[in-house]
Amino acid sequence: MISSDTESLIQRAARDLSRAKYAIALTGAGISTESGIPDFRGPSGVWTRNPEAERKAYQSYERFRADPAQYWEERLRGPSLLGNLENMQPNPGHAALAELETLGVLQWVITQNIDNLHRRAGNQNLLEYHGNAFRLRCADCNARYEPQDYDLKRLLAEGRLPPRCRQCGGPVKSDVVHFGEPIPEDVARQSLDEAGRCDLMLICGTSAVVYPFAYLPRLARERHARKGEAVTIIEINADPTPLTEEEISDYIIQGRTGEILPKIVEAIR
Repeated sequence: MISSDTESLIQRAARDLSRAKYAIALTGAGISTESGIPDFRGPSGVWTRNPEAERKAYQSYERFRADPAQYWEERLRGPSLLGNLENMQPNPGHAALAELETLGVLQWVITQNIDNLHRRAGNQNLLEYHGNAFRLRCADCNARYEPQDYDLKRLLAEGRLPPRCRQCGGPVKSDVVHFGEPIPEDVARQSLDEAGRCDLMLICGTSAVVYPFAYLPRLARERHARKGEAVTIIEINADPTPLTEEEISDYIIQGRTGEILPKIVEAIR
């Protein structure tokens, strides 16, 4: 049951979105946990339950740089930490953001999530800040590839790993951005541009503590303040975040994104 206070904030968010000239959304793990994908640091998170997996995650990029072939052998032979992502489905929160784009209300979604669910839900203007688990990327030139572009199991069997970029010949890795790996330049640059351009930012299901992603709301606030322009920053999160506490956001709607976002869409329509 949604309280009257929450309902009032939903109506406020719908009005703010309807009036915005250039609205974008930032999303994090909170929107995907509602599809059954575990987070990493929550009470039942992947790394909470398996600290050794976290230690290895922090070493992934170093291992790739030191020995790309070994990196690929471990990935192809080992289990996925997040389970079978192919079986996961977009939830009503994903669908609502895709509908906001279709309605012309939302211009871009910038997501921390690597699960491909925004793309499957229908978002076209999508920046995957930490990459996509279903794509590959050249470590040298950032060219992206689909999994079917390479027969990885055959390359493994024939001892011809790592796959090589068809544009520059560099080693190809998972598109996922590992710890210690720079955010791909094209995504980082456009994300900064969108944060500086928007007049409304909808923040959905992110704790806003992982940098540099967490800098984007702060950049939006700072850049608009320097220009003397207004920007509205709305949080939809289960709990307050540093953005709430530091008054970076204008207001927070506490609840599940899969419940709140569809109601915002309904109010707009």
